[in-house]
Amino acid sequence: MLPRPSAPAERYDDDIDLGSLLLSLWLGKWWVLGFLVAALLGGAFHVLNTPPSYQADALIQIEQKGSALALPEALRNLSDTDTRTATEIEILRSRLVLGEAVSRVNFDWRHAPENPPLVGQFLVSLARHVPRVAAFLNHLPGAERLELELLQVPPEWLGQIIQLTAEGDGRFQVVTPDGRQHEGRVGELLRLPGISFGLKLAGLNAIPGRQFALWQRDELASIVDMRNNLTVTEEGRQSGILRLRYTAPSQAEAERVLSAITQAYVTQNVGRSAAEANSGLAFIRSQLPDAQARLQAAEGALNEYRRRQQSVDLSFETQALLTQIRTVEAELSVLQAREDEIKARYTPSHPVYEQLLAQRERLRERLRAMQAEVSALPSTQRDMMNLMREVEIAQATYTQLLTRAQELSVMGASSVGNVRLIDAARAAGPPVAPRRTATMGIAAVLGLLLGCGFVLLRNWLRTGILSTAQLEELGLPVFGVVGVSAQAQRAAARKDYKILAQTAPTDLTTEALRSLRTSLHFSLSSDTNRAVAVTSTHPDAGKSFICVNLAFVAAEAGLRVCLIDADLRHGTLRRYFGLPSGQPGLSDLLTGTAPLSAVRHASDIAGLDFIATGRYPPNPSELFMRKAWAGALAELSKDCDLVIVDCPPALMLTDATLIAGATDAVLFVARHGVTHADELREAKLHMEHAGIRVTGSVLNFFDPKDAGTHNYYKYKYYNYRYQPERST
Repeated sequence: MLPRPSAPAERYDDDIDLGSLLLSLWLGKWWVLGFLVAALLGGAFHVLNTPPSYQADALIQIEQKGSALALPEALRNLSDTDTRTATEIEILRSRLVLGEAVSRVNFDWRHAPENPPLVGQFLVSLARHVPRVAAFLNHLPGAERLELELLQVPPEWLGQIIQLTAEGDGRFQVVTPDGRQHEGRVGELLRLPGISFGLKLAGLNAIPGRQFALWQRDELASIVDMRNNLTVTEEGRQSGILRLRYTAPSQAEAERVLSAITQAYVTQNVGRSAAEANSGLAFIRSQLPDAQARLQAAEGALNEYRRRQQSVDLSFETQALLTQIRTVEAELSVLQAREDEIKARYTPSHPVYEQLLAQRERLRERLRAMQAEVSALPSTQRDMMNLMREVEIAQATYTQLLTRAQELSVMGASSVGNVRLIDAARAAGPPVAPRRTATMGIAAVLGLLLGCGFVLLRNWLRTGILSTAQLEELGLPVFGVVGVSAQAQRAAARKDYKILAQTAPTDLTTEALRSLRTSLHFSLSSDTNRAVAVTSTHPDAGKSFICVNLAFVAAEAGLRVCLIDADLRHGTLRRYFGLPSGQPGLSDLLTGTAPLSAVRHASDIAGLDFIATGRYPPNPSELFMRKAWAGALAELSKDCDLVIVDCPPALMLTDATLIAGATDAVLFVARHGVTHADELREAKLHMEHAGIRVTGSVLNFFDPKDAGTHNYYKYKYYNYRYQPERST
């Protein structure tokens, strides 16, 4: 049992008593079992009420290169692609790919049979085995089929339910969201005038009266739904292998949707790989006409100049000079490229960098010298050379563009992307949900945890007295432990005021009362007036039950007993003796309106007298402060062996303190599991402040199986039963 902060004076123990915890759980085993059964029933309901889900998977490899053909080095450099798994996963889950998959399989068209809400799937699962449930659902599970060939609704009807009812012989009735009814047949297109609505069924297999719900979702909602059911993971670290899984209500739908996703992804990947080549090819083709025009213009200018000057060709020296100029310019271009590379590695003061600068300066000097030679040429030769250079430049540009266009055409035509579908979408095996074994296992564990937690929390929250040890710690010796009696509880529920010790002399509770009588007898053996005040801290502690039964067992033992009902506010002991409410009683004795002999009634039990409350007075506390109270007890003690006084609750009223002041002993009755230790402590302090010593206590309505401590084993004698002697 968990420790409880029941009193400031209690000592707290930080150590956990595993034995007490295990015993508490054992005593609460029926609660734990109840929670376990409830959890298992809940798990079974969840399994039966969850539609089965199937999973299809596919395998995709992301390769390093976008083409497997033997292309030139320049083309391979252009087509190289890095494997970026995280990027490809996001592309797979993008609206670009999933939107295309939605269009391929018409994923925005949805239909489902109409079942009862919340428990529809549960009833469908039961219907497979219980024919009456199937009749209630008006269909046979698994035998129905609806195939959509076309579903088109206006924008304002997106997401709204269209109810379809099968009528047999391929006929059906449709109720549109505007409330209108329309008739249709399988294989025929149903159109509505004035709105963009179209419905065509490819197949319908259902008994007449079976209803289906049809609806069309917008594209974004369909993409989100598809994305939620799609899982993409990488097989291994940096392997470039992606495993795709898709969950759907049926194997066919799972395969169909996942195939559409993989096809859309491969298609966009191929298009993405060829996009760069196609873009470059389009640009080059746009430049070719201008390059061709410049070449034609340069050739025309050269031919025209030759015709005017009647010059056929350059001289050998001029041709050689032109060749040298082109060579030097080419070397300067190479040095410029090298300079860009060296500049990133060396400083201008580095010997390698200085050597390159010196070489470039020498080439520039040679170029300037050759250009000077060109200036010295005759004007005819100089003009001819310039025109020929322009023709060569235009021709080289045009040739280079043609070559690049051919390369890009080859690259675009041979591009297959960097994605390879290894395993196509397949769905096999049992449903992935609900997982029956795992669900029932989790339900069992959860039920056990909740049951154990409930038992421990219940024990921790119970702040009442649970054992005699708690009474002993408060300085209240325990005179007796009176167990709970099922017979007494039934009598109290029926308002049947009978003395348990008289009607059930062999009951274990009666035996406990006899044990209390014995303890009280030895405690009062040397006392004078032999009067005992029995009180409690709160009503319903069972003090009246203790008083009347204790009086009976004492009289049964041959003692002369007088039982006084001193609760002048709510006393009811007269009902046990069948006395009417108007009989003279203690209030009449204390006010002096009746003598002791008039209020003392002999019962039908030998040796037991009874004094009722009499009329309820307006000032009971003042009456007990009179000398008549102490005098009455003294007079009763002369011819009685035991006087038992049933007092009102001590914590609520001061009557009990005034009554106990004239008695020789005070007993507190604590109800098991109800009376709080703080209440007893406070009531005991009130008595002690008034100079009254509390003699002891009685633990009432004790249930050893509900004690929750090791003290349970101290009360094993409760299992003892009287057995009638068998005749031989």
